[in-house]
Amino acid sequence: MVASLQNVKIALIGLGYVGLPLAVEFGKSFETIGFDISEKRIKELLNGHDLTLEVSQAELSQADKLSFTADTDSLSTANVYIVTVPTPINKNKQPDLTPLIKASETIGRALSVGDTVIYESTVYPGATEEDCVPVLERVSGLKFNQDFYVGYSPERINPGDKEHRVTNILKVTSGSTPEVAEFVDKLYSSIITAGTYKAESIRVAEAAKVIENTQRDVNIALINELSMLFNRMGIDTEAVLKAAGTKWNFLPFRPGLVGGHCIGVDPYYLTHKAQEIGFHPNMILAGRRINDGMGEYVSEQLVKAMLKKRIHVNESRVLIMGFAFKENCPDLRNTRVIDIVHELRSYGVNVDVYDPWVSGDEAEHEYDISLTESPVAGAYDAVILAVAHNEFKAMGADKLRAYGKTESVMYDLKYVLPQETTDLRL
Repeated sequence: MVASLQNVKIALIGLGYVGLPLAVEFGKSFETIGFDISEKRIKELLNGHDLTLEVSQAELSQADKLSFTADTDSLSTANVYIVTVPTPINKNKQPDLTPLIKASETIGRALSVGDTVIYESTVYPGATEEDCVPVLERVSGLKFNQDFYVGYSPERINPGDKEHRVTNILKVTSGSTPEVAEFVDKLYSSIITAGTYKAESIRVAEAAKVIENTQRDVNIALINELSMLFNRMGIDTEAVLKAAGTKWNFLPFRPGLVGGHCIGVDPYYLTHKAQEIGFHPNMILAGRRINDGMGEYVSEQLVKAMLKKRIHVNESRVLIMGFAFKENCPDLRNTRVIDIVHELRSYGVNVDVYDPWVSGDEAEHEYDISLTESPVAGAYDAVILAVAHNEFKAMGADKLRAYGKTESVMYDLKYVLPQETTDLRL
C-alpha cells in the first residue's frame, strides 16, 4: 500500500538546477531530506547559498521542513524518493545512465515495503521500468508493484528563468499502477499551482518529456539552416524572421548555438531508443547534425570576415562574450560556446572568454578554460557576442566594439545590437 499524503516523508536525490527548487517547495509542506553526493554542495546550502542562483537565501529559509545531507544512512527514514540527477550523453553521443543507476542503487539500499520512487530525470521511453526498476529490485530485495512502486514526473525547469518557476509550470505525472499514479498526481498537485496532467503510463510521460526538447531542437535546426542559406543570399535572417513573424501562427524561433542540459542532449536519448528497435530517425538526427555544427560554422564565418578585412588570422586575438549555455544564468552544462573556442584555436587564434555569470573554477574544471576577468579595450581583432547577458546588452554597441582594434570584426550571434553596428549576424 502506498503512503498517504498525511504521512509522506520525502528524500530528494540530487540538488542541482532541478532538484533544489523542488526540494524547497516540498520542504514547505512535507518533511523533506535534500540529498546530494557533493559534500561541498551540502555545506553551501546549509550556509544558505545556492551557486546555481535558482533559489535565494530567503527562499531557502522558508522551507522550514527541509534538511540537507550527504549521508546515505539518513535516507531510510523516507517513504517517497524523488530522483533529479542529470542524464548526460557520453563522447559518442550515447545516453549515460550512470548517475541514474547510482541513484537507484542508493535508494535501493534504503527502500522499505510500501515506498514509492519517483523519477524526474529525462530518459528514453521505457528507461524507468526497464533500467531503473531492476536495480531497485536487485539492491533492495523487494518486488516491484508488490513491495514498492514507481512514478515518473518529468522536470520542466528552465534555468535562469525567474518567471517560469517550478510551481507555476504545469506538471506531467504518472505511476506504475492506477493507485500510484493517483498518489503521485496528488503529491505534486499539493505544491504545483499551475496544476498537473496525469499521463496514462510512465512510458507516455517519458516520451512526452523527451519530445518537448526534440521538437525545439528540430525547429531551431531549421532556422539555423535557413540562416546559412540567407547568409549566402545576402539577406539578413533577423529581418526575414521579423517579417514572417507577422503571421499569427509563425513560430518565433531564432538561430544560434544549441547547448544546455536538455535541448542539445535529450534528442540523443530518443534516437538511441529508436535505433535500438530498428528505426532510423532521419529528421531528428539531421537536426542534431545541423545544431552540433553551428560552432564550426560561426568560426568559419568569422575567419572569412577577418580575411576580407586583411586581418591576419594566425596569432590574432578574439574575445568571446559569454560562456554559459544561455543568458543570465551561470549554467555551463553542454555549452556549445566551447565549440567556437576549439575551432578558432585550430586556426591559431588566441581566444579570450569573458562571462561575469560563470564560475572561473567550474570553467577550468569542466572545459580547461581560463576565463578573462576583464577584457582590455582595443586589444582584439574580433569580438563575438555569444550570450545575451543583460550586462552585455547594457554595454551597447560602442562599448562592445571598443574591445576591438580600429580594424576588427564584430559578430553578434544573439541579435543584441543594431544591424548597422555589426559586421556579422547569424
